[in-house]
Amino acid sequence: MRILFHHPLHPLSRVARVMLAEKGLPFEPVIEKPWERREEFLTLTPAGEPPVLVEDDGTVVAGGLALIEYLEEAYPDVALMPREVALRAEVRRVASWFLQKFDREVTENLVGEKLIKRLSGQGHPYAPAIRAGLANIQYHLEYIAFLSERRPWLAGPAFTVADIAAAVQLSCLDYIDNVPWDKNPEAKDWYARIKSRPSFRALLADSIPGCPPPKHYADLDF
Repeated sequence: MRILFHHPLHPLSRVARVMLAEKGLPFEPVIEKPWERREEFLTLTPAGEPPVLVEDDGTVVAGGLALIEYLEEAYPDVALMPREVALRAEVRRVASWFLQKFDREVTENLVGEKLIKRLSGQGHPYAPAIRAGLANIQYHLEYIAFLSERRPWLAGPAFTVADIAAAVQLSCLDYIDNVPWDKNPEAKDWYARIKSRPSFRALLADSIPGCPPPKHYADLDF
């Protein structure tokens, strides 16, 4: 069986898990703590970052963005990217917004400071970063609301990688109870649609020892 090396609260790892589930591809999840710099893991990816997929035939696909493209091209029967060139470009734009801009402005400042530092023993949270993350998330939630009010899904008429990218970021923030859902009902309604998909169930079952999620985290009705 294929193996996915991942970390539960690593957004690109979560994208890979959801994509594999959406495409009906069974896999064995192996939790990787990148800060440990395991030699065996570094032989698979010199970058030392999850996710890394190892196929049954030994093929290794390392790096989240590369893995997104690989899964879509290697297993096209369940498409998570549209065929039309212009729509594909829009999916990539929206996905990049959340995998790069949101990650830098929100997830790293909140999940990184509040939880990853604690798990990896990298010191105390940096208060200015946390304040920045809490301020920035509102802007991004408003952007989700803006898109979801104008389209069936964030990047167009169909559920795509763009929706997965945004949802996994929010799921990481929701794990530490840092999403102001009460102030953003449109974003909450959109996320509830994603949260109820079968492909999201494994993410909602995540629980890191010593750092459990809030009670509403796995509740489909919040």
